[in-house]
Amino acid sequence: MRRKARKIDEILEIPVELSTNNPKITITGFERLLIENYKGILEYQEYFVRISTYIGIINISGFNLKLEEMTTDDLLVTGKIEGIDLEEISSNEE
Repeated sequence: MRRKARKIDEILEIPVELSTNNPKITITGFERLLIENYKGILEYQEYFVRISTYIGIINISGFNLKLEEMTTDDLLVTGKIEGIDLEEISSNEE
């Protein structure tokens, strides 16, 4: 069944991030990071943010980090972003 859904998505040219729960990360310079398809915020501090997604965790480090805009699907982090680390959830942990 999943295979048919993927084929339909390809025919209709639907982006993968819309038809799955995969996160999409858009970085603009060193001061803006938009995460689409996130699950929740695990940790939030001025210098470190941990975001849970459906496939893993996104760690953002920097200075003066702020959660500027949040919707149920999108999260905008601003500030001086110095690093991004991705932790993939293995199938054994689910």
